Amino acid sequence: MPSNEINRGDTVGQWGWAWVDGLAWVVCVLVATWLRFDFQVPWTVTAPMSALALSAAAIQILVGVHTGPYTFGRARGSFEEVADVALTVAITTAVIFLGLVVLHPAEFSRAIPLVAGTLALSLMLAQRFVLRAWRQRRAGSRRDGRRVIVFGAGEGGHLLVRAMQRDADSPYTPVAVLDDDPRKSHVRLGGLRVQGGREEIGRLAKRHGATVLAIALPSADAAMVRDLSARANEADLDVLILPPVSELFSTRHMADNLRDLDVGDLLGRRPVALDTTAIAEQLSGRRVLVTGAGGSIGSELCRQIARFGPARLFLLDRDESGLQATQLTLTGNGLLDNDDVQLVSIRDLDTLRAVFNATRPDIVFHAAALKHLPLLEAFPLEAWKSNVLGTRNVLMAAAESGVGTFVNISTDKAANPACVLGYSKRLAERLTADFAAREPGRYVSVRFGNVLGSRGSVVHAFTAQILQGGPVTVTHPDVERFFMLIPEACQLVLEAASMGEDGEVLVLDMGEQVKIVDVAKTLIQMSGRQDIDITYTGLRPGEKMSEELFSPFEQGRSTSHDLVSRVDVPPLEAASLDSVAPMSNQSALRWMRAEALAVAAPEPALRAG
Repeated sequence: MPSNEINRGDTVGQWGWAWVDGLAWVVCVLVATWLRFDFQVPWTVTAPMSALALSAAAIQILVGVHTGPYTFGRARGSFEEVADVALTVAITTAVIFLGLVVLHPAEFSRAIPLVAGTLALSLMLAQRFVLRAWRQRRAGSRRDGRRVIVFGAGEGGHLLVRAMQRDADSPYTPVAVLDDDPRKSHVRLGGLRVQGGREEIGRLAKRHGATVLAIALPSADAAMVRDLSARANEADLDVLILPPVSELFSTRHMADNLRDLDVGDLLGRRPVALDTTAIAEQLSGRRVLVTGAGGSIGSELCRQIARFGPARLFLLDRDESGLQATQLTLTGNGLLDNDDVQLVSIRDLDTLRAVFNATRPDIVFHAAALKHLPLLEAFPLEAWKSNVLGTRNVLMAAAESGVGTFVNISTDKAANPACVLGYSKRLAERLTADFAAREPGRYVSVRFGNVLGSRGSVVHAFTAQILQGGPVTVTHPDVERFFMLIPEACQLVLEAASMGEDGEVLVLDMGEQVKIVDVAKTLIQMSGRQDIDITYTGLRPGEKMSEELFSPFEQGRSTSHDLVSRVDVPPLEAASLDSVAPMSNQSALRWMRAEALAVAAPEPALRAG
């Protein structure tokens, strides 16, 4: 915070404080002398005493200009200002003490500078602390601005309360502080004593007329944020939150770091620490191709890959609008006028072969897939054509063109599949393992859960329902899912691509599962609409109450990254698909279910009838 902001509102400026401190020296030298002579100072000492007092005042001001108190803006009564003042007084005391030693006037005791220095320092600090306390009390009684209950009496809470009290332009006024740690029950922040834990939110909101709960715990986990948000909602409080510490001091005023609670806060995801060196070695100077580049995951993958300087980045999708949108974010234009953009369906093996032979990618990220569970339950033949046969096509074209690394993007629904999407993605993992077993290069799959904000995610569906006035539909009050943010998922995909061994399925740590109804409630709260109802429609065919990252037959093993585990899946011979020709949705469903649930080795393929 700039110095001209820190002490804004001082009744005296920095030079005013210099004269006040100089006067303190005059008073304290006189008091020390009177004490020395038992308050009966001889008239012969008056002139030397006055000279000593004025000399001490002058030295204090001159030294203070160089040591800080009267040059650098310090928060009034802060540790930095106390240190500057103490250093200045110590130097002044030493100078006048040495002066008396050299000049040794008989009228003075050498103890006078020491006593006077001690008194001067005490008086200077007392003046500053009194002013600081008065300001805090005045700020605490300020009636303008939104009245805020601050949760968190740690460093984040200290900084936030102090910023709101000192900034005259702040739209917030802290009125109470809470913390769950009983050891902080007597702590004061800006004159506000900690008044209990989270259970006091409702009572204090009524008592102080608060309208905002500020969560001043940048490291708060998702469970705590959800609970605090629910309590704030019951007390009719808006919720603001401090972002992670790495984002804190990015604005001019500390209070400006407060932002509205968003759905991402409910996930409590840890920042992903990437091994950028390993990723750069994997991608820099290489030719990279991304299928499904127009989708949510594919487009974010392209944006992150571009940061690592690939020689070429090829975007492949059948969605022309999606391709244009991705190109626009990468290059600033959506002209679609070069061969970096490939309009191809992964169902078309011949065209895929031509594209791979022309582009010769070193690395392939396969993100193209159909993913909407209800539609795939109704049309399993489409899942077969895109997610199974389409993945086989991409694998074949990649192997024939000599790809060095192939990364198949999978889903947690493939772990212990119970739906068409899970069956088809499980088969994609097994096909990738088959190519790993018999082709040069490295073939891996990466498995993760729902991606918050991706096209077709619950956030989009719930938002649309809220805009229409509700109701928001949830299948079951207890249904829960793993969630990730799009950037985080893609970062971990890149990390996994650099570490995965041939044939493995890499499983990303998804944290705790989040209830879908909590996501709905948060979005309703964020919308400001209190008239939106939530209705429950019942679990859909193929839908689980909770998801799994590993099947009962899989044993996760650790990797060099603490957010990534690895498992093996039985390969499914790609050639076996040539003898399978499903002609109906039901025959496609039967075949995919049988092969997806094979544990150790694929059972004989069921012929489509």
